[in-house]
Amino acid sequence: MQDNGGLRRTWRQVLREAVLGARTDAKADGLANLVEPGREKACEWFGTIYPRHQVQLQLLHGESQRAFESQTRQSMRITIGCVLSNVLRDPRLNSEEPNRYVGDYLHKEISGLRARIDEDCALAVSRGINVGLTLGALISMVLLITPLLVGGAGLLDLVGIEMGCTDRWSLLGAFVCGGVGAFGAVLSVLVRLRNTGGELSRRRTNGDRGTVAPGQMARGMRHEGVYRVFVGWILALAVYFLLSAGFIKLFDMPATTVEICSGNTAGQGTAFWGFWCAVGFLAGFNERWAFGLLDRSHRPERHTPATAQASATESNST
Repeated sequence: MQDNGGLRRTWRQVLREAVLGARTDAKADGLANLVEPGREKACEWFGTIYPRHQVQLQLLHGESQRAFESQTRQSMRITIGCVLSNVLRDPRLNSEEPNRYVGDYLHKEISGLRARIDEDCALAVSRGINVGLTLGALISMVLLITPLLVGGAGLLDLVGIEMGCTDRWSLLGAFVCGGVGAFGAVLSVLVRLRNTGGELSRRRTNGDRGTVAPGQMARGMRHEGVYRVFVGWILALAVYFLLSAGFIKLFDMPATTVEICSGNTAGQGTAFWGFWCAVGFLAGFNERWAFGLLDRSHRPERHTPATAQASATESNST
């Protein structure tokens, strides 16, 4: 039982690190702790001859302790220790002037270490936004399925709420439009993330990669993922109410709730669902289009030259 409990704790830790990132190290570790015993003098001389490279290694070692994945932290510590050991053991370090080959070696190794840190940051951002979108999609599924079950199974009648045919179809249409809008928002964010993971990371840190830890970036992107899904859901609902109420004449609706409940034409229900699913998806996927409709709904009517001339002619005739 203890082994099973330990196995469960292990999988729980793995799942937590996959979503939230590795825990913060309780004890700070400096670059001096990676120096082999007896190489302290060589390390001091290394800082004198190659001060810029030593500072870069110190910065990379500090950033590696804030890496998102624990494996990245371990591999970075091992790699930095190997680079430092190779330089301190190199006999060319004893020269009075910096050696070109040692400098080139340090430059290549530091560039590789920087690339691994950047990849860890990009992983934290993408995993955070994906977790946020997944949570938002699950919430949107609940928001989509619950009203369908309530309305379709007649549960409202059981609690004493009487709804007519048109009211029932209007309510279901609103939640279907909103739920599909949430999925449209998920697809929109995934399309944007295809080539902009690094840009999101730089935007979150304002260009300074060492300011914000990858775990914090992942947490912020999780919140942003859920936020985007809810924005898509609310925008789709707003567009549904604007169009169904007739405030904006943008599309010719293939079917209305009155036509469906009258039962005069076959296939009106399918056309109703298809139309509002398409509108909801478009509102969630293209936020600018949805915000344009909302802005258009309260914008006063503009008088074009033709309408102005017509009104002037009418006033002259009277």
